[in-house]
Amino acid sequence: MEVKIGVQHAPREIVFESKQSPEEVESAVSAALAEDGSNMLSLADEHGRKILVPAGQVAYVEIGEHTGRKVGFGTI
Repeated sequence: MEVKIGVQHAPREIVFESKQSPEEVESAVSAALAEDGSNMLSLADEHGRKILVPAGQVAYVEIGEHTGRKVGFGTI
């Protein structure tokens, strides 16, 4: 599934595909934000890489459905 993380004072959002369930992502975000802001939000992408974001800098997290890869050429 696709996960988008908005970071305060950053012009672009972090977008990645994850094998984690929406419930796992939501609980990880909730746990990171429940502390005093000194925690790190830690999520894994579909290749096993870790994405770490300071919890105090998280503006929003969007959890979406998995989007299949687009194949082919667009119309001109």
